[in-house]
Amino acid sequence: MKNFIEIGKTEDEQAQQIKKWLKENGPQIIAGIVLGLGGIWGLGAYKAHEYQQTIEARALYLNSSTAALEELNTNHSDSGYLPQATLMQAKIAAKDKNYKLALQHLSPLMNGDNSLIAKVATMRTASILLELGSFSEAIATLDNTTAGEFDGLYSQLKGDIYVANNNIDEAKKYYRLALSQISKDSELQSLINIKLADLN
Repeated sequence: MKNFIEIGKTEDEQAQQIKKWLKENGPQIIAGIVLGLGGIWGLGAYKAHEYQQTIEARALYLNSSTAALEELNTNHSDSGYLPQATLMQAKIAAKDKNYKLALQHLSPLMNGDNSLIAKVATMRTASILLELGSFSEAIATLDNTTAGEFDGLYSQLKGDIYVANNNIDEAKKYYRLALSQISKDSELQSLINIKLADLN
């Protein structure tokens, strides 16, 4: 766009020049304003939609029912609530001794993107396998994952599995390892020491 006022013109000429400029460029200005406002309103609508989706996903997560989990999976699969809700459903199924369903819930979580949930899912899977008497599979499940901050918990669980399988030497080994991995001020220290004492 050119400058719409040329210096040195009379007031009438400048007024005519402004009118002419507005006539030529008015539609472009209006279109720019409309597009700008549309973008702002569109972004606002998108943010409102995203917020509503988060609220709905959270409500479904807190519902803790199978139907809510299915709806989360169908309509909010990219929500951070889905893995948490799945973990909760696995816990409920295990509590009801429906171990097959619990393992079905846990299986995809063990290789999921959320490393914290993957580690918890791995421990719960190993615990269920322990409950089912599948000792070798339970140990293999724990061995197939890097425990990281869960080292002590993994080692304690391995100790429990070896006790159940009557392999006392390995159980002691892993209980001692767990004691070295868990913070000294953790309440688990006392529990593991009691387990160790029971084996002597």
